[in-house]
Amino acid sequence: MKKIGIIGLGIMGCRMAKNLQKAGYSLVVYNRTKEKANDLLNAGAIWAHSPKEVGDQAEIIITMLSTPEIVKKLALGEDGFLHKMKPNSIWIDSSTVNPSFSKEMHKISKKHQIQYLDAPVAGSKAAAENAELLFLVGGTKDTFEEVTSLFDSMGKKTLHLGVVGKGAAMKMLINQLLGQSVLAFAEALILGEAMGLEKEKVFDILLATPVVAPVISAIRHKLENDDYETNFPLKWIQKDLHLSSISAYENGIATPNLNTTKEVYAQAKQNGFGNHDFTAIYKFLNPKN
Repeated sequence: MKKIGIIGLGIMGCRMAKNLQKAGYSLVVYNRTKEKANDLLNAGAIWAHSPKEVGDQAEIIITMLSTPEIVKKLALGEDGFLHKMKPNSIWIDSSTVNPSFSKEMHKISKKHQIQYLDAPVAGSKAAAENAELLFLVGGTKDTFEEVTSLFDSMGKKTLHLGVVGKGAAMKMLINQLLGQSVLAFAEALILGEAMGLEKEKVFDILLATPVVAPVISAIRHKLENDDYETNFPLKWIQKDLHLSSISAYENGIATPNLNTTKEVYAQAKQNGFGNHDFTAIYKFLNPKN
């Protein structure tokens, strides 16, 4: 069985790595803070002191990082893993990045004779914990088929969407609609409360209509209980909305609602909500808070 490298052990990455361990894969791991790797190391993973060490040891590398800039630095920087990977090794980038960035990384990987897949995930912290993620994959069919067992160990469904960039493109749409849907409902809920409606009744009635996105049922308890324990940090959905706006610009598409939504989340981040769960957009907008 091939040795798997994992770079990025945040909310999602550490849980994905644990599921690979449960499936019997041997791991070499790197994260900016070693403490987040302790459980994996105790279960037999090997610690790498740099991304370069991961590239030197692993035949397949999965990156789960916060921004395109961080991905590029850890792949191509002075201690970057791409310089050390052996020819025909595979790099799977599960970070949420824009399609043009994925295409750029693919082009550079090809020069290093490395196979590349963009494979962002859809799903929450709980989905990552329970190996129920949805993988959205772009890249060649041959490379995809070579690593399907990895995806199966971490998720419940994997979709091969075509060439490099298609996985990233679909993830852009998912997070764009996620941010917009939650913001729209938060505004409606706040207005309903201002008009004297009980919060519970607003939820009960609106969730029974077709006008509300299904995700609202999943986050209802957070909004009702003022519980913003972080599943998906607000600063990262703001980043993803920004990447969607970059993609819209690159494709000559006007997205006025997207850009307005992005700026509302940016305001929330500037006011100290960046590390809260993104559902705290309700708390930011609510004049009673």
